Amino acid sequence: MKKLALISVSDKTGIVEFAGSLISAGYEIIATGKTLSLLRKSGIECISVEEYASFPEVFGGRVKTLQPRIFGGILFRRDEASDQQQAKENGISPIDIVCVNLYPFPEVVNNPEASQMEKIENIDIGGPSLIRAAAKNYRYVSILTDPGQYENFIQQLKQGTIEIEYQAKLAAAAFNHTAYYDSVISGFFNQEFQYKPERETFSLKRVSDLRYGENPHQNASVLGDFFNYFEILHGKELSYNNIVDLVAASNLLEEFSEPSCMIIKHNNPCGAASGIDLIEAYKKALACDPVSAFGGIAVFNGNVDLKLAESVHDLFLEVIVAPSYNKEALDLLMKKKQRRLLKKLKSINKNRTDEYRSVPGGFLKQNSDNSKLDRGTLEVVTVKTPDEKQLNDLEFAWKVCKHVRSNAIVYVKDKMAIGIGAGQMSRIDSVRIAAMKARNNGHEISGSVAASDAFFPFPDGIEEMASFGINAVIQPGGSVRDNEVIEAADKNSICMIFSGIRNFKH
Repeated sequence: MKKLALISVSDKTGIVEFAGSLISAGYEIIATGKTLSLLRKSGIECISVEEYASFPEVFGGRVKTLQPRIFGGILFRRDEASDQQQAKENGISPIDIVCVNLYPFPEVVNNPEASQMEKIENIDIGGPSLIRAAAKNYRYVSILTDPGQYENFIQQLKQGTIEIEYQAKLAAAAFNHTAYYDSVISGFFNQEFQYKPERETFSLKRVSDLRYGENPHQNASVLGDFFNYFEILHGKELSYNNIVDLVAASNLLEEFSEPSCMIIKHNNPCGAASGIDLIEAYKKALACDPVSAFGGIAVFNGNVDLKLAESVHDLFLEVIVAPSYNKEALDLLMKKKQRRLLKKLKSINKNRTDEYRSVPGGFLKQNSDNSKLDRGTLEVVTVKTPDEKQLNDLEFAWKVCKHVRSNAIVYVKDKMAIGIGAGQMSRIDSVRIAAMKARNNGHEISGSVAASDAFFPFPDGIEEMASFGINAVIQPGGSVRDNEVIEAADKNSICMIFSGIRNFKH
């Protein structure tokens, strides 16, 4: 009996060589459309699906492989007498190898220039059906869905027998392939037609395994399209903690349009500043807490030139991120082999609407915190009102505070964070820690402003800030003791603004 292989691929990487190896192993090849044309042009004999199935491709290629001779050849059970008899009666020959990958819907759907109809036309129908049929019948059929599988498969074929355990793994890969494809399609339809599904599906490609997770005894991987946002220009592999921190830093930086620098350590900012240029912004950010900045991650929202690179070079930073670098700057910064240099390719927040956190048995889902401060809705609740400089600093402090772990307090002067209190169980502890950090690093707290991520439950936090010389505070308000807190602010000549927006970050 003749041996048959079916090939129908959108990604044609390595397919000519693969088909040639199948011919050498004694297989006849059935192929479709452009795959058929490429193979014939490359001198590989093959038969078209139309010829084999005795039925033409119709509807502009929408229907070509959905034929009984094709699916019968894939699905019939070779050791079932009834299946053998029906195959013989209907002229169905076994197809033992199916090599299929799918229309590039995941790429097309992310193309902003593609129309809705173009996206829908790139939904593959026959391909997933072929893959699922072959994977279901893996005991008799080998299903290949990735060019990366070709070399190992041919090696197995040359040994004379394809082990069933190997075919089972190919089937598992195939079902993962179609699951991912279907999840992208359903996600597109849910968003395009505003459908809220009862069940949400996730299928993310494993991009790479990391050396370890948060700690050396934990395994970790990168899933999805993270590297569509960042390009590694230099340095050793990113760690799990590097990625968590650089995302946190980039999230914070996107709050600012003027030249700014953020320095992150352990998922909290230890430096944040804006300036007339990036050098000033970096120096101000570093001055916030230069001890903690050691081994941190620095992100910039503009080009890194040689002058800035010279300023940064001597400090040990795990990662530097910027949208662009001058060649001279890269040459200098690359002299430190352990330093990672990343190019930020696009906004990480522009199209982000939801975020997830794993819990036993599932996930928590919430809308991303895309809150913005609107000066028109701010409520001055004290006798004293802020001047323009204080307003600018309060807005800066609010943006930074939004990205600090709760309970969060941030002190700011001249668009520069000078003290940050993060992740405390008591708000007044964060008030004191922010002051301690500021003083330890030589900053004069008096005359600075403060932001709080949530309301003050008692007036003691304001009274403590007053003792440090804080002259303006922004907080969401909403405590049952707001009147007492406002009274404490008035008593200490502090102007206070209620933003109406709480920004807990757990």
